[in-house]
Amino acid sequence: MADLCRSSTFFSDQNLCNADIIGSSEARARIEVAVLNFLKILNSPSPAISDLPLISRRWSNSRVNRGLLTEVSCIFLSHSFCTRSLMRPNAAKAFVRVWKVVEMCFQILVQEKRVTQRELFYKLLCSSPQYFTCQLQVNRTIQDVVALLRCSRYSLGIMASSRGAVTGRLLLQAFISETVDCSACGSSGHAISGDMNLLERMVMKTDARYIIVVEKHAIFQRLAEDRVFNQIPSILITAKGYPDIATRFLLYRMSRAFPDLPILALVDWNPAGLAILCTFKFGSIGMGLEAYRYACNVKWLGLRGDDLQLIPEESLIPLKPRDLQIAKSLKSSEILEENYRNELEVMVQSGRRAEIEALYFRGYNFLGKYIAKKIVQANYV
Repeated sequence: MADLCRSSTFFSDQNLCNADIIGSSEARARIEVAVLNFLKILNSPSPAISDLPLISRRWSNSRVNRGLLTEVSCIFLSHSFCTRSLMRPNAAKAFVRVWKVVEMCFQILVQEKRVTQRELFYKLLCSSPQYFTCQLQVNRTIQDVVALLRCSRYSLGIMASSRGAVTGRLLLQAFISETVDCSACGSSGHAISGDMNLLERMVMKTDARYIIVVEKHAIFQRLAEDRVFNQIPSILITAKGYPDIATRFLLYRMSRAFPDLPILALVDWNPAGLAILCTFKFGSIGMGLEAYRYACNVKWLGLRGDDLQLIPEESLIPLKPRDLQIAKSLKSSEILEENYRNELEVMVQSGRRAEIEALYFRGYNFLGKYIAKKIVQANYV
């Protein structure tokens, strides 16, 4: 996979700390080396096994890498360490969890299998119930293992569990498989595979002029049912909410395969919608060392503050505490462009949010007209 973030030609900051995409044999070798180093310390005259150094996944260790010769910017982590410690009661179990997941990954690689995070959770729940009680613990520990071994979760045999779908003017052909015409897949679209290797090898063809990222599956279905991609020559893609890895990776692949196509996001006018857009655009701290790998140059098409005139006052909903929490997190980060930050301020000051469905007040076929008008206004034609 091409990796612009490593190139000094394209990026000025070379403190990027990343997770490599490697083969299963090298991944097994990294696990073996990690275990041998651990045993070496354990067998030393004065064992010092209390701390396990990991790349910190806190906002304080993150930076935004802004391209010099590319419009893509991304979140990355620097070489600042945190620890999982046996000396602190609240961190001791996290220390053990890392080795439990490392052991499980080694077994998966030896058996040449692929598992989802959900499958891994149930396996660990049955084998180590005293350490794993919820999916979140598994997800966080997987990121700890990625930070320890410096290789992607897919390299460790962990497959993305995809929720996403794609439709519109796109032909997909996997190795020795029939070509899929995404425009003929109905209103639910073509389900995006969680197999990253398959997505990497996918051959894609299009005559579209735009790629449109749609926050909600219901809106995606409405646009697909109305075949908006014929009125506006486009590819529509959705993660059905917060973006999963597979959907982000397919969008990244499309951005590389069709570099001239603008990527436009249609999200709710609220902090969560903006957070979803920023995840597609910059990556996420939650992805740790893999965050930068899926960043794309996504533009905010709508809803925007100037669209509120199209929506009845009765359709505006008060902001929830969760909205305010997301807004606070976004404002404290470095990723927001000035116009996005201003828009977020307006949301918070107004105390209200607007959802895309509110546009149905003007008719169920209005969405296509709205998108076409916004494209012209933004000069993407």
